[in-house]
Amino acid sequence: QVQLVESGGGLVQPGRSLRLSCAASGSIFRVNGMGWYRQAPEKERELVAAITSGGSTTYADSVKGRFTISRDNAKNTVYLQMNSLKPEDAAVYFCNAEVEIRSYSGSYAYTANCWGQGTQVTVSS
Repeated sequence: QVQLVESGGGLVQPGRSLRLSCAASGSIFRVNGMGWYRQAPEKERELVAAITSGGSTTYADSVKGRFTISRDNAKNTVYLQMNSLKPEDAAVYFCNAEVEIRSYSGSYAYTANCWGQGTQVTVSS
């Protein structure tokens, strides 16, 4: 009922920048917290950054000062601006959102934890 579609991944040289986007669509009553996670080969999925509906942000220590998370509530979209990329930032990046699902009558139905399909970020010279 709700889809999260990521875009913006790719291959970039160390020190360069990328901007990821993730748009939520479907039977949405409200989108609460949104965030980005990443998973490198043979590693656990980890939180990169998160943002509440009010704009409060949280970052992993490894990306503080380099990455910026933001959102456009009108578009149900979250962004991740990644600057000064390092080889260790290479991973599949996943969008996550807590979404309040809209019923057929238009009212709140239930809350779901939703994931995107992932977008690959490769940092290499």
